[in-house]
Amino acid sequence: MVCLGESMIAFVPDRPGALAGVGGFRRGIGGAESNVACTLARAGHRVRWISRVGADGFGDHLLAEIAASGVDVSAVPRDPHRPTGVYFRTAGERATTLAGGPGHAEVVYYRAGSAASALAPGLVRRRDAWSGRILHLTGITSALSATCLALLHRLTDRQAGRPLVSFDVNHRPALRQDPEALLGLARGCDLVFVGEDEAAALWGLAGPDAVRAALPEPAAVVVKQGAAGATVFGGGERVAVPAPAVEVVAHVGAGDAFAAGYLSAALRGLPLALRLRHGHLLAAAALTVPGDLAVPPSRAHADALAALDDAAWGKLRLSAGWTREEVGA
Repeated sequence: MVCLGESMIAFVPDRPGALAGVGGFRRGIGGAESNVACTLARAGHRVRWISRVGADGFGDHLLAEIAASGVDVSAVPRDPHRPTGVYFRTAGERATTLAGGPGHAEVVYYRAGSAASALAPGLVRRRDAWSGRILHLTGITSALSATCLALLHRLTDRQAGRPLVSFDVNHRPALRQDPEALLGLARGCDLVFVGEDEAAALWGLAGPDAVRAALPEPAAVVVKQGAAGATVFGGGERVAVPAPAVEVVAHVGAGDAFAAGYLSAALRGLPLALRLRHGHLLAAAALTVPGDLAVPPSRAHADALAALDDAAWGKLRLSAGWTREEVGA
């Protein structure tokens, strides 16, 4: 598995409140593609992350943290001229950054001119990008610079011999992503993840069937529907699976974890319904911890939960610490 995109240093307040009133922050890491990479590695898969970081202490920290999860970072060069990106956020959910919305959060990015924004077609070797069974990309990268967009166009071009290309739309209002560019990139991929709310905001589409109609080219399209569940279209099938009830600690990182769970099951050749269930389970692991990354359940534990009959699945209630518990304990 290969994941390509920017990871940054994340500074999270040590107490609730607006950024103007916060005096101390905890340092972490954040990046959709590196989140997917770390989660897949923690779930037992071989994963490579491709990016660029600055030749600075923050770059040292990112590489060390991501490698500590078991991810191969050998394809991440150091840029002596550009810094590692950083951002600050309040404890709210990143997706609700529109003023006045419930759970309103502040997010301030310092990523313009970052090392990762210099990613370009000539700086990523095809043998690295194509070295896995799946190459995972997101729409975030497309908004970082013109060269990043050119790189995604190259990687989503349908060429003989390329691996399966996975694309998470990952709409971030603060990045001012181009809706048409995102739609074009998605159409060049084999597997697309998009939230029902994202599809409505970007393209004015209402419901999973409208999303599939707008994206006929990918072999599979997964429409995430929040707490209600998810629907996947693939192989002539339309499969919907509800999400289990979760006592949420924080929403940050749940979408990336869902993608990792689905991709993990896809790598194992599991049927569509089980891919969605594994996506829901890894999303639940992220939802029940305060940071971007969670320790996933063991494969045996996840397989046992995913194999529950529909009635038992519908009764699942997952709360903090559930990943450490055995089924039936």
